[in-house]
Amino acid sequence: MGEKRNKVFGLLGKNISYSFSRGYFTEKFKNLHLENHNYKNFDIQEIAKFPDIIKNEEFLAGMNVTIPYKEAVIPFLNKLDKTAKKIGAVNTIKITKRGNLKGYNTDVVGFEQSILPFIKKHHTHALILGTGGASKAIAYALTKNNIKYKFVSRKPSGKKEISYEDVSEKRMHKYQIIINCTPLGTSPNTHLCPNIPYQFLTHQHLLFDLVYNPEVSTFLSKGLAQGAAIKNGYEMLELQAEESWRIWNQSK
Repeated sequence: MGEKRNKVFGLLGKNISYSFSRGYFTEKFKNLHLENHNYKNFDIQEIAKFPDIIKNEEFLAGMNVTIPYKEAVIPFLNKLDKTAKKIGAVNTIKITKRGNLKGYNTDVVGFEQSILPFIKKHHTHALILGTGGASKAIAYALTKNNIKYKFVSRKPSGKKEISYEDVSEKRMHKYQIIINCTPLGTSPNTHLCPNIPYQFLTHQHLLFDLVYNPEVSTFLSKGLAQGAAIKNGYEMLELQAEESWRIWNQSK
């Protein structure tokens, strides 16, 4: 039998009608017979509206956070888990019995467990396309696994970032993992993809796309055409969702 106490969980984001999380957790609660658990989309146009959700939503026990609030939500939290603090981005919030908000990052676990089976010995350098909240978790996981990386940005700043124009044949040869952390290629705009020189991809490359809808994005299909290994973001989402569930249910 399911737990008797009412609990509300939800996804904080902007224009999130497509939400993977809502479908995933609604199905999960059904399978676990948790009739009194509910998962909602908290779709707000600006982060300033976040305290209203906390104030008005009775039984709120936890939240997932997506684009564009993974960094913007941090000042509203009481505490950060040490991994989330190092990354500087939060995708999971636990609301304690005292009403405190604690931020975590489960993207790291999701990405790491999802990509590691595909990593070969020659995969020592990675390009991370995009510099948003998710890309920070990706960078953290790569460092943890001794993989050097550079961010590719439309407006690069700092030593760790290069522009799309800087992605040369030489760089493509060296950086044999390429991870798309941009929303380019997500349904319905499936024809879009990051602007990199795909002609220099080989069977030595591994392309990972955080996009999961469509299953094979234009970014991944261009990799496939060049013989590269590919992986989409669906399993990563499942793994990070399960890690969020574990965090919400731990007694601390």
